[in-house]
Amino acid sequence: MSDNRQKILEEIKVQGDLVRKLKAAKESKEKIDVEVAKLLALKAKVAEEEDEAVGGAGQKFLLKTPKGTRDYNPQQMALRQGVLDKIVTVFKKHGAESIDTPVFERKEVLTGKYGEDAKLIYDLKDQGGEILSLRYDLTVPLARYLAMSKISSIKRYHIAKVYRRDNPAMTRGRYREFYQCDFDIAGTYDLMIPDAECVKVVSEILGGLDIGDYVIKLNHRMILDGMFEACGVPADKFRSICSAVDKLDKSPWEEVKREMIDEKGLDESTADQIGEYVQQSGGLELVEKLQQDPKLSASKSAVTGLQQMKTLLKYCEVLGLRNEIRFDLSLARGLDYYTGVIYEAVLTAMPEVTNGGDVEPITVGSVAGGGRYDNLVGMFDPKGKQVPCVGVSIGVERIFSLLEAKQAAEGIKIRTTDVEVYVASAHKGLHEQRLKVITELWDGGIKAEHSYKENPKLLVQLQHCEEQGIPLALILGDAELKKGVVKLREVPTRKEEEISRENIAEELSRRLSLMRNGDF
Repeated sequence: MSDNRQKILEEIKVQGDLVRKLKAAKESKEKIDVEVAKLLALKAKVAEEEDEAVGGAGQKFLLKTPKGTRDYNPQQMALRQGVLDKIVTVFKKHGAESIDTPVFERKEVLTGKYGEDAKLIYDLKDQGGEILSLRYDLTVPLARYLAMSKISSIKRYHIAKVYRRDNPAMTRGRYREFYQCDFDIAGTYDLMIPDAECVKVVSEILGGLDIGDYVIKLNHRMILDGMFEACGVPADKFRSICSAVDKLDKSPWEEVKREMIDEKGLDESTADQIGEYVQQSGGLELVEKLQQDPKLSASKSAVTGLQQMKTLLKYCEVLGLRNEIRFDLSLARGLDYYTGVIYEAVLTAMPEVTNGGDVEPITVGSVAGGGRYDNLVGMFDPKGKQVPCVGVSIGVERIFSLLEAKQAAEGIKIRTTDVEVYVASAHKGLHEQRLKVITELWDGGIKAEHSYKENPKLLVQLQHCEEQGIPLALILGDAELKKGVVKLREVPTRKEEEISRENIAEELSRRLSLMRNGDF
């Protein structure tokens, strides 16, 4: 290690300690940001040295994934695909179609849509003649797609990766590259009917996954705006105060209040009035109570929002969602494009896993969120034509992290392939017979595999079946083949019987169908 690199590493340690002390002392955001920038600059110097060190031919490379990203092994991918399959099943049940959009967009498409989170957008260095950025979410690209394609109504789902230059927290499912699963209804419809269906979709998905109890918090942007107006917040501070309120799920009210006063420039008495509202939650009774509030009654925005919230809660009750939802005035969702109902699903009790005899809670943030954004499409349409939209995004990465932790702690092994039949040979010289049989199975649509050795040991082949959870094994032997039969072995029970070699694919298809239906 060079002396210069060692010196920089020591500076990084000192600077890192300083940043941690500032955060622990709850210093101002501006002061912390200055020191964090210095820390990042030092880390960049180390990275440059590493790049130079590994640049020559034959030199060792630094083998790591970029910060905030990860690789997934077959076990993890099997779990992820199982979750995604369940989610897609719900989306399709509700009549959604699938679309896809480019992983990057023109930067101007993304600019001005995300409020304070705009700083997290990844800009591309090699832009090919255009100013481009990686997509931050799937909602803005949808709005661009609708405006560009002149589509006025669609019910769509989209599952794809998005990118955020965020501070990753890998164990909590917070990455810089991650999947989003979006469901959106675009079009002009009667109030709250599509909004209620989006809440129902969230409930069906979370109820179908093994992640424990949850609650879907509901609020309305017009209620928030009316509340800010009634409390005396200047109109030009609505969005920044909204972003502060959005932190109440992670920070106590006193911290949020201090941010409003010290960083957002809000008067303390105004902040105190906001605090009286945002710490309330409930159901229809809370809506009716707020409708009698004299300050809110003077705000047209609050009156409209409360009436719409009342309608939504009634529709949710009709859809069987009374116990899964809660009207929560602390819910704000800081993105600029929301115009109406907003919602967010959180786990009501953190699942726990047993790790080395100790019980540990699994910590994740919200597991779904969304809302209504009626003005976003019009931002892209040359004539400003609006297409009302409402949608939800499932926080699949957080769900994956939660389920992975439970799976690891409980020692659960998931099958990583869908192989149904293994074609084995009992002794030497039967590899060509194996190839003939497995070809018939493949041609018959059966998921099958065999050994790539000409003369594998039977015990090794059967152990492979047990390790991989393959339910059936066909065992070929000279004596059986001369009689026109093969042995069929049920791997879990080790029960064996002889079946006809003729029309073997049809016979196995029949038996596999019975197994899937639990009749075998």
